[in-house]
Amino acid sequence: MTTDPRAATEVVLTGLDRSWRRERARWEGLTQDEYLWEPVADCWSVRPVDGVWRANEPRTGPEPEVAPITTIAWRMWHIASDCLADYTSRGLGDWPLPVEGIEWYRSVDDALTAADQAWDAFRSGLDALGDEGLWGPLGEQHFDWAAKPWALLVGHASAEVSHHGAEIGLLRDLWAHGLR
Repeated sequence: MTTDPRAATEVVLTGLDRSWRRERARWEGLTQDEYLWEPVADCWSVRPVDGVWRANEPRTGPEPEVAPITTIAWRMWHIASDCLADYTSRGLGDWPLPVEGIEWYRSVDDALTAADQAWDAFRSGLDALGDEGLWGPLGEQHFDWAAKPWALLVGHASAEVSHHGAEIGLLRDLWAHGLR
């Protein structure tokens, strides 16, 4: 029995779209103070380093025994740059942002714009793959995942957006309830 891959593609991409819309809606009205709020000491965040705003790099040094609390700014960098822009540049198109690596934005407005740009590039790239391409291999630029289909990366991206987006939502709820 053969199935029409477009039916599965529609389901996969619809799920991704729903995750993005739900989490992105939670970012509306985000203030500059919330964006950079550090709810505990030693948060990973986005800070100036040699005059450039950068996210704490999660892949340098030993793995922390207990995962650090991260700020909304850090989580937004992770979703937009570390995930969506990176996935885009590994087979869907060019790097979509004017910042790269751990560089990120001090301004919440600039960060929101960049997150939307990263999302648009990633989603457009998936659309361009078409029905057959979504089931094709990711390629060697994805290392251990090289033989896996793009559809699997879509599921991973949805999990990243949902997971870190929910954490942003929780930080916003704590802020709104005065736990700062």
